[in-house]
Amino acid sequence: MTSRWSDFVHIERTPNGVGRITLDRPKALNALDLGMIRALAEALLAWRDDPAVVAVAIRGTSKDGPFGAFCAGGDIRFFHQAALAGDPRLEDFFTEEYALNHLIFTYPKPYIAFMDGIVMGGGMGISQGGRCRIVTERTKMAMPETNIGLFPDVGGGHFLSRCPGHVGEYLGLTGVVVGADAALAWGLADVAAPAADLPRAWDALATVQADSPQAFEAAWRGWTAQAGWRSAGPRTVAPLAPEVDAAFGADTVGGIVQALQAAGTDAAAQALATLRLRSPLMLHVVLEHVRRARGMTLAEDLRLERDLVRHCFHPRHLGRSPAEGETVEGIRALAVDKDQQPRWNPARIEDVTAAMVAPFFDSPWPAHAHPLGHLR
Repeated sequence: MTSRWSDFVHIERTPNGVGRITLDRPKALNALDLGMIRALAEALLAWRDDPAVVAVAIRGTSKDGPFGAFCAGGDIRFFHQAALAGDPRLEDFFTEEYALNHLIFTYPKPYIAFMDGIVMGGGMGISQGGRCRIVTERTKMAMPETNIGLFPDVGGGHFLSRCPGHVGEYLGLTGVVVGADAALAWGLADVAAPAADLPRAWDALATVQADSPQAFEAAWRGWTAQAGWRSAGPRTVAPLAPEVDAAFGADTVGGIVQALQAAGTDAAAQALATLRLRSPLMLHVVLEHVRRARGMTLAEDLRLERDLVRHCFHPRHLGRSPAEGETVEGIRALAVDKDQQPRWNPARIEDVTAAMVAPFFDSPWPAHAHPLGHLR
């Protein structure tokens, strides 16, 4: 059944009480628009409050059919158009997306995410809160927002800051793509399955007999074990090179750069080269965000992210119009003009000042009027 909000979201409930969601926008790698966000929220809220539903599962489709791509994030072309046009739906998108992320992270029933293929940005936001996060040999996972002059949102401050060591800073600043092994090692996935097993697993969801969410979770865990799927082991900083992990523990972005230069290894040089491509201003914002989020609750982090994203698209605190902001410029270079030549301002990491960064962390709203003030 297609949701009333979106033709790209298919919703069904199996006779044994499993809610199943399929994202079906393969030409856009299942990038989320506002209708899809609303469709997901409506289904999850209904199933949360329905005692006959014992679990929820979500997957994406690719050009070849079910699976092969999960979700590439938010619809950045819409972000670009909406920011330039002053479209109020841009505000609605982020408020409702972050509320959806919170709903998933706090969901009282098993939420199973089939993270096959591309899982980036907003795709991480609708999967990281799951109790069973499944990756495969095709998984390509990232929080690549600094590449478009944004920051790792959708709860990224929360889940990145809880990775071991300084992996969270590394992933958030560089936006590099990682696979199943790194996801398991860093607490960003729970089990690894062969991609060929996924259709069988999706069908099996409809055969698990359980009279409660707790019973379903236990039975599903048994099914994955019997299937021979690989579970996450002890959380370690491997496979991130030790000198890179240490460098990303520096107090400042400048300190990270200096440490990577001093390390003199291929891994450090590669990380440094990647940083040089990202928005210098947003690197500083991201580092501060991840460090702050480490001491915040999920709700507090999402409220902070809502503040940050408003400033990203309305950089009045920098004396700039939306068109002059890092985010609109980053999206222009990547997805609109596709010249891959973003004109970052400032252009160099060394030219970013504390006075440019600090106002990002001032909320545009008084506490009583915050659009996510209801999150707990």
